[in-house]
Amino acid sequence: MKETLSKKETPIIIGAGVIIGIIAVALVYFGNPANMGFCIACFLRDTSGALGFHSVAAVQYIRPEIVGLVLGSCILALATKEFKPRGGSAPVTRFVIGMFVMIGCLMFLGCPFRMILRLAGGDFNAIFGLIGFIAGILAGVFFLKKGYTLKRSYKMQPVEGGIFPVVEIGILLLLIAAPAFIHFTEADGGPGAKHAAIAISLIAGLLVGALAQRTRLCMVGGIRDVVLFGEWKLLLGFIAILVSALIGNMILGYFNPGFAGQPVAHTDGLWNALGMALAGFGCVLLGGCPLRQLVLAGEGNTDSAITVFGLMAGAAVAHNFGLASSGEGPTANGKIAVVIGFVVLIVIATVNSMRKNEA
Repeated sequence: MKETLSKKETPIIIGAGVIIGIIAVALVYFGNPANMGFCIACFLRDTSGALGFHSVAAVQYIRPEIVGLVLGSCILALATKEFKPRGGSAPVTRFVIGMFVMIGCLMFLGCPFRMILRLAGGDFNAIFGLIGFIAGILAGVFFLKKGYTLKRSYKMQPVEGGIFPVVEIGILLLLIAAPAFIHFTEADGGPGAKHAAIAISLIAGLLVGALAQRTRLCMVGGIRDVVLFGEWKLLLGFIAILVSALIGNMILGYFNPGFAGQPVAHTDGLWNALGMALAGFGCVLLGGCPLRQLVLAGEGNTDSAITVFGLMAGAAVAHNFGLASSGEGPTANGKIAVVIGFVVLIVIATVNSMRKNEA
């Protein structure tokens, strides 16, 4: 469904994008990996590893930014009376789609948010990701026009919508307490060892979560709305993120244009494109990008919470079975998984388009 935003909100969306871009660059300054000031896929992957869902030591750390995103959205939704618990719209299907969206992201090594930040850092490999991402969204739009739907969700009790934010608080406490069963990447052991201080990361997440909740920022929704309705508001927010992050990187000396030697990235253009095509396709079927899913989960949407669990499961599967790419490039298993992902998503999209037509 198209997000309806009045014309007067366009400056607010652009302003939010500028602030979020600055926050992303600031997080790199304070310790997050280069070109990864804020990455939903990477941070969910790291959190999954910290919780023991996968055993790749290089990417294990509970990212406070994720907790902050959910809580920032939840707090603002409660304050504006937009906390409206809903769910029950094809939860298993959403879980499966979420898994394959993550597999696509980890083929590319980043979510749509990080794709923009990689471009802002001069990583030209992200251009291939952007091309694939748009192609995937167009594939999803094709099925939307054919009547694709996962059916309606239903109103739920407030306690049901509050479970996911409470879980995030519990995860934050585990980070602070650091019990023996929580895993952390050792110093210089990989991207998981690079992070800003907990308080800085949490505050950054809270701000981004609140801004994204207020403006309904969604990279997938932005491109989808341009294609379907000629509506640019949401996309302008991500263009603002790109511009502000680019300027910030130039000021701080982080801008490094080129293909080779980019941080946590590979140069296989075809699979960068196909990975993000799978992610874009799946996100349209879900109704929003990973960032949007976390924000909706903070608003009490249990379907989005299930999707986030699917994303985390996808991260665990990707690393446990050697599907995730590395700086050296994609793996054979990862390529097979992406192809399987396209087949699964096409079947899901086709079946759920037929049901609408039959109705």
